[in-house]
Amino acid sequence: MKLNILGCYAATPRSFTNPSSQVLEINNNLFLIDCGEGTQVQLRKNKIKFSRIKHVFISHLHGDHCYGLVGLISTFRLLNRETELHVYGPKGIKEIITLQLRLSNSWTNYPLYFHELTSKEPQLLYENEKVSVETIPLDHRIYTNGFLFKEKQGDRKLLVNKALEYNIDVSLYNSLKKGKDVTSETGELIPNELVTTAPVAPKSYAYCSDTAFYPKMIPQIKDATVLYHESTFLEDRANLAAPTKHSTAKQAATIAREADVKKLILGHYSTRYTNINLFKEEACSIFPEVELADDGKVFHFE
Repeated sequence: MKLNILGCYAATPRSFTNPSSQVLEINNNLFLIDCGEGTQVQLRKNKIKFSRIKHVFISHLHGDHCYGLVGLISTFRLLNRETELHVYGPKGIKEIITLQLRLSNSWTNYPLYFHELTSKEPQLLYENEKVSVETIPLDHRIYTNGFLFKEKQGDRKLLVNKALEYNIDVSLYNSLKKGKDVTSETGELIPNELVTTAPVAPKSYAYCSDTAFYPKMIPQIKDATVLYHESTFLEDRANLAAPTKHSTAKQAATIAREADVKKLILGHYSTRYTNINLFKEEACSIFPEVELADDGKVFHFE
């Protein structure tokens, strides 16, 4: 699992920081998560092929999370894209994008599908044979969802030498990988655990931005491999967090601890802070496994 941070700062873009956008690669699937201004430039800087983007997930309709989307969609058109594009986001995302495309006479020459969201309960948005994506309802000033990306359980690992030792025909190898017991060529029933080992534990990634401190999400993200949680403020400005429906680094760490996640990544920092290391220091007082997002940073999770 690989995470490219394209932008992770709150509110307005600056010459040296970008608003929210990131690319997740999980089990050979690539997903664009949020699309603030400058996203397509950041995609180029990070050498991510536009053609690989087939699914875009927008958490909410504040500009620092979606104002880069129409530009990216328009660029796809200029590049003669043919592959369909799916956009998942709050109700209204279709109107925002199609109004701009209509008034600029820039309709796409590729299939563009909108999946508008209104549910305040977790909702399955997408799945294939390898991964699934569902919403994580959050608590922000407008309707907002995070997203939970989960690998599906893979096949068991076949111990070929053991299979040969037990005289198992090659035609039964796929059954073994699926966890089934099989009968050897001599008629003996071979328990699966004798010739296979458990698959690698599936990984998961929970993206939670923007939100107030919201413990209701904890059961859904329990034991996630990685949690990205907004930390707009430090505790020194906790008085701003509640009315703006944002979180502090300490609150993000509390969610991570209670959910027993393996790793916490902080982001969506207020640009009033000049030293983001302070966010890690504060969070580590609650939860030790903390990383800091930053524009252009890449995380690998094995």
